[in-house]
Amino acid sequence: MARVLMKGNEAVGAAAIAAGCRHYFGYPITPQSELLEYMSVHLPKVGGVFLQSESEVAAINMCYGAAGAGARVMTGSSSPGIALMQEGISYLAGAELPSVIVNIVRGGPGLGGIQPAQSDYHQSTRGGGDGDYKLLVYAPSTVQEMAELVALAFDKADEYRNPVMIVGDGMLGQIMEPVEIVERPPDPALPPKTWATTGTRDHPGSRSIINSLFLKPEVLEHHILDLFAKYERMREREVLVEEYRVEDADLVVVAYGTTARIVKSAIAALAAEGVRVGLIRPITLFPFPAESLRRLPDRVANLLVVEMSMGQMIDDVRIANEGRRTVHFLGRTGGMIPLPQVIADTVRHILAEHHAGDVPHVSVGDEKGGR
Repeated sequence: MARVLMKGNEAVGAAAIAAGCRHYFGYPITPQSELLEYMSVHLPKVGGVFLQSESEVAAINMCYGAAGAGARVMTGSSSPGIALMQEGISYLAGAELPSVIVNIVRGGPGLGGIQPAQSDYHQSTRGGGDGDYKLLVYAPSTVQEMAELVALAFDKADEYRNPVMIVGDGMLGQIMEPVEIVERPPDPALPPKTWATTGTRDHPGSRSIINSLFLKPEVLEHHILDLFAKYERMREREVLVEEYRVEDADLVVVAYGTTARIVKSAIAALAAEGVRVGLIRPITLFPFPAESLRRLPDRVANLLVVEMSMGQMIDDVRIANEGRRTVHFLGRTGGMIPLPQVIADTVRHILAEHHAGDVPHVSVGDEKGGR
């Protein structure tokens, strides 16, 4: 198929349909509404079901019903809408129901603003609903990668019987880039959905029950331990990461999504000056690519975390770092975007202070650099 110029939100919808998604339930919210609009037009053309729900709470519970019946189902929203879905997401995880959830992040807290942000990292990776559970979380940095991860997300949701979240920011949802949408039906190696509530016609003499309620504590504990054994398998098998120019780097930046693209521009400018900087870009936010940080060469004494938030991923970086290197932070929040020049200035400052033997912590950046 030829490459087509598409918005990120539209590419998500096209990729979902190409991956066999035939059910979409959602509620419009900026900067994600084009996904809903795309599905409303194109899903019925392939015999699918589109429904604009009365709220995000309704949408996620409709996903629960469709997933329980064995359908490939997706919903999407932006930050405050995802917050409203958290109870239903917890139910999906507890009942082990596969579904794909797209979050095109905007600034918060509360209604915040409609500009791009990355301040839903904790909500995505820590489980914003009740109880002990995890989502498999992908963070694309281009429209093409977002489309490819949508297809992968459906397969992984089915494989692990778990919700999968795709986290992009408002910039990625709205930007237009050439993208190739490839038909990718479900992986034939996936096990049949014998657990689905399709009635006794397919399973004579028995019935499937979908449930996340376990009144006996010992039974609930056993269920949760089984869930966490599954999450451990994800940690072992599903880590995706890009390591960019880390082999001879003097400093390594950790950034994801569109922020990582901005960081690459700063790295190019610094390379022209002979400053060697690398990038670790987590593609899976959970499981986090901790091993990429642990195996960095000894010459790397400093890490710089760059985010469009007040520093949510920095917790995972510090845990993975295990005190080996000094961790710094540069963030913009509220919909502000870190500029390549500010990132480059911050790197120069850290390296200069390191060579002088005094390396202060770098905090939220203003337009002139670290503050």
